[in-house]
Amino acid sequence: MERRVMRASRGLTDKKSGAPVQGHAVPPDALSELIGSIYDCTLDPSRWERTLAEITQAMLAESAILSLNDLRHDRLLIDKSTGWAPVALEERRKHMPEIHAALSEWFAKGPSLDEPYVASLELTPEYLECSPYVQNCLKPLGIVDLMHCFLMYTPSHYSELWIGRHQRHGVITEREVELGALLLPHLRRAVTISNVLDVRTIERARMAEALDALRCGVILTNGEGAILHANRSADEMLRNGAAVQGTGRTLSTKTPAAARELRQAIRLASRDEATLGKTGLAICLTGPEAPPLFAHVLPMNGSELRTRLEPEAVAAVFIGAPMAAAVDLTPAETKEYLQRRFGLTQAEAAVALETLKGDGRDAVAARLGISMTTVRAHLSHIFEKTGARRQAELVRLLMDGGG
Repeated sequence: MERRVMRASRGLTDKKSGAPVQGHAVPPDALSELIGSIYDCTLDPSRWERTLAEITQAMLAESAILSLNDLRHDRLLIDKSTGWAPVALEERRKHMPEIHAALSEWFAKGPSLDEPYVASLELTPEYLECSPYVQNCLKPLGIVDLMHCFLMYTPSHYSELWIGRHQRHGVITEREVELGALLLPHLRRAVTISNVLDVRTIERARMAEALDALRCGVILTNGEGAILHANRSADEMLRNGAAVQGTGRTLSTKTPAAARELRQAIRLASRDEATLGKTGLAICLTGPEAPPLFAHVLPMNGSELRTRLEPEAVAAVFIGAPMAAAVDLTPAETKEYLQRRFGLTQAEAAVALETLKGDGRDAVAARLGISMTTVRAHLSHIFEKTGARRQAELVRLLMDGGG
């Protein structure tokens, strides 16, 4: 894993023909098929190993890991992999403290979570020579470079896609970085929805029963946003109209910005799921006066597995919390995280934390014992430091772990 400047890319082997594909990008058909495989994993998590194998082939890599890491106890809470023998995985688990220490230094620099960690760009030859992880785990496997693509980060947990490159393919290039960036929002959506969904497989014959058993709201729509099915939780949400509405059986929200993004995500899902990207991932449905509630749009017509739920559905809207919100942090840990992640002062972090409760600026001022003028000033600085443009966007950014 020599330290070097990112260099030109090599060709990709077409999965169907086996012929080398020259050029910088993955062929559109191959990319669409790969993204479809990622979304199929939301309904059947047993497919992750197969999908990870497809990702490694596209990356010209030999191994991959999809994981949720516990930084507090140096352990893996979710661990799906391909290209790893059980004994090698066990050896890697022994080195989790070293891995987490290196990545914690990286997170402390405040990089965008859209930026991958590439070992050959970040680690010095001296570090590599002395690293037990490199010498005892990676080197015997012939792994010469690795890339971490982050789905979520909090002070206590992070979720990632890990890619390992063998010596026969060489170090990570710009091509793999760009492909990782293309896949990242789809992986985030799939993992987030899988976390909310919490089921193994849904058969169409049992669709209503299976969906009604979920705590989160699930609404299936056609390309025009017409509601084809709503589970019990979503039906209750539609009746009270606080977060989502079904006027004329067309799905909408009270918040105009959320309604626009929801409509756009459903249109994109009906046309080409590969273009969906970040649109429709963690849409904040509630205004500043209500507790935050988020929608995640899953494309439904890209494969037989997903059309099995409802043939006419093009999108499934899951209403729940983003992945990072499922990780419990104490208020002190959350404030420390906000300070480190976004460069906030202690006072700004306190205002940001209270803003996450979603009950308005007056309540923030009252709980902190400060004036509305001070709240507005702190929020102005928070918007500037985080890049958010409005309060709903800020709440989503903070709850998503800065992704």
